[in-house]
Amino acid sequence: MKTAFIGLGAMGYPMAGHLSQRFETLVWNRTAEKARQHAAEFKSQVLEDFSGLKDVDVIFTCLPTTSEVIQVLNQVLFFLKPGSLWVDCTSGDPVKSLDVAQTLAEHQVTYLDAPVSGGTAGAINGALSVMIGGPAESIEQVREVLSTFAGKVVHVGKVGSGHAVKAINNMLLAINLLSAGEGLVALAKMGVDLEAALEVINVSSGRSNATQNLIPQRVLTREFPATFALGLLAKDAGIALDVSRSAGAPTPLFAITESLYRAARDTIGASEDHTAVVKMLEHWAGVTLSSAPSAVFDRSSP
Repeated sequence: MKTAFIGLGAMGYPMAGHLSQRFETLVWNRTAEKARQHAAEFKSQVLEDFSGLKDVDVIFTCLPTTSEVIQVLNQVLFFLKPGSLWVDCTSGDPVKSLDVAQTLAEHQVTYLDAPVSGGTAGAINGALSVMIGGPAESIEQVREVLSTFAGKVVHVGKVGSGHAVKAINNMLLAINLLSAGEGLVALAKMGVDLEAALEVINVSSGRSNATQNLIPQRVLTREFPATFALGLLAKDAGIALDVSRSAGAPTPLFAITESLYRAARDTIGASEDHTAVVKMLEHWAGVTLSSAPSAVFDRSSP
């Protein structure tokens, strides 16, 4: 089986690396030097020209948004092999993905939306979770290929379902991170030891990935490592809100959260790590969340 991987970002680079260890793999990136670096590191092959896709069986895309997927699609469409599969690992738009699927079907190519979860660590370790939408028989055809970088592959429904589940998952991440940040800002204003507070919260009903991992490792340390961009989480929150509205579901919390992440993106910076949303809360409250104890809360203060 011959594969191609388009998009060598923080997630795509290691994913394509795992793929190339088991299958002949062509790689392409908007910055060509990244593809050459990948080929040198993982023995993949640089896709110098899109005409090289003519004998590829499975094409992967892992791009920032569905808009970039469509841009690539328009460039490669007439080079695709009839009967091939297009596996889109982008955290994309479930409505637009239906249009992509229709366009590809007209050229006898099957589209599967297969966003991933697990972060850069999961990508590096080959332990991602894949939520995939599309025909069951096509998904079975790519399970072995997906297993190169995924520890879990779940068929969640028809085309578009994978992107919908991913968007809702990331909205839940956004809510958990924001709510944990608000709670800890309040505790910091009272002079509470935040590490001690988290020790209690993380064995209690308020625990989440945000309290167990993200805030202790990225916020209290003030490291905010650039892994998953704040701008991308704001984008995913917007997709989740669109999904809920198109379904006719009442999601007022989604609407508030989406607006707050747009505000954080615009004030903190789209390229900052998503955990930097807490900086907006800190600025509003006039405190900094860190391992050092804050000043004792003074009830007489305004």
